Amino acid sequence: MASRLLTRSTAARLLSHLCRRKPDPIHCLLTHGAASASLLGPTCDLSAADSALLRYPARWFSSSPAAATEAPMTADGLTVDSIASKGWTILPEAESDWRSHTAAVAQSIKLIKKRLKWGWILERTKQLAVVLERPDLWDDPVFAGRVSREHGELMGKIKPVNQFEQELIEHIEMLRLAREENDNELESESMSALADMRRSAKEKELNALLSGDNDSCSCFIEVQAGAGGTESMDWAAMIMNMYRSWAQRRGYTVTVVEEMPGEIAGIKRATIKVDGEYAFGYAKAEVGVHRLVRISPFDSGKRRHTSFAAVAVIPILGDASSRYQIKDSDLRIERFRSGGPGGQHANTTESAIRIVHVPTGITATCQNERSQHMNKASAMAVLQSRLDQLEIARQAQMNAEHTQSLNEISWGNQIRSYVLHPYRMVKDLRTNYEVSDPDSVLEGDLDDFILNYLSSSLDEANVSA
Repeated sequence: MASRLLTRSTAARLLSHLCRRKPDPIHCLLTHGAASASLLGPTCDLSAADSALLRYPARWFSSSPAAATEAPMTADGLTVDSIASKGWTILPEAESDWRSHTAAVAQSIKLIKKRLKWGWILERTKQLAVVLERPDLWDDPVFAGRVSREHGELMGKIKPVNQFEQELIEHIEMLRLAREENDNELESESMSALADMRRSAKEKELNALLSGDNDSCSCFIEVQAGAGGTESMDWAAMIMNMYRSWAQRRGYTVTVVEEMPGEIAGIKRATIKVDGEYAFGYAKAEVGVHRLVRISPFDSGKRRHTSFAAVAVIPILGDASSRYQIKDSDLRIERFRSGGPGGQHANTTESAIRIVHVPTGITATCQNERSQHMNKASAMAVLQSRLDQLEIARQAQMNAEHTQSLNEISWGNQIRSYVLHPYRMVKDLRTNYEVSDPDSVLEGDLDDFILNYLSSSLDEANVSA
């Protein structure tokens, strides 16, 4: 019974609506027996006016903990899983058909749970809840904090899905009640709510693609020119401009951290910082080697050339407990004069900074800021993220959960081809998704490529699991 009860807010809205249409809304509801009275419960959280309306011997709301774990169910036994398995035809959104809207939302919820690895999340949450009950848990504050944080993150994924599932069942019940009452206004409101849920479900499907540990982080995007001299350097610059345009389209903040220009054109290497929610979650789809085929603008013979550029994406971790601990004694800091056009003091003082982490040999350079202190801070941020990524890869290898695309950036690892001659096409070799307008892609229209890859890679991971 508990899982079939309306939430307090939904029942209050229903009563408020009936108050406008019926002289005795409570009598109206109670006359429908199980079809309506079973949808309500205790009134302790309602206002005084709403509480007065509900002083009748019926259970109107549920406060039972079981309601959070049981599958929400309508009075006639419909659940999200049973709706998804009925095979109801899903019509366009413009069609006012409750079965179509309901089936579309149910299918979305089913897909969201699959992408979130729902069974594993529920089991892991139970395990963590047991650990949190241990009386000696906080004897080790670091471990306790990690467990508490993981439990909170998992509950943050579970609760929105449960609430969305409960909301669908409630709208179905309200629609049924409206039809029993011949209440056209309430029926129209319920139908509109189902249509809104259907649109919202698509956004939640997308959010479920970005459920990885570091997906919500900002990131650094690094581009490295491949073999091929000026051709590849020019291609690396085009790739970097593409990512800057893509990030700006999404409303992210882009900062150039490091840029080493080529001798004639383009760049040998560059790093940008992309600040914004889920920047890493999206950008990680771009890790690998990008291949360009075109008539070279640097070849007087107008011959066709193939160029390569490698892309790496590194999350900027906000959780200090999971970051690589850098010792000052492990650092070698080198100072030199900045290159490029510069400005006042830029090329006359040793303001550029190169930091070398001696144990690993990893380096970070910054020369774009005006002062040595600012360059050092930026270089340290890049070094920290590179070492964090190294630590993530090490832990992933220990857990046998690492992905080849993040750890092996080699020239044989082409993920996408951009062909400008003899025909025009951009094709992702991992998903076979392609478009015939390379100009729009190079101007930053990457979302379709990214979403196709994230969706296919997550589905493949679920199948293999």
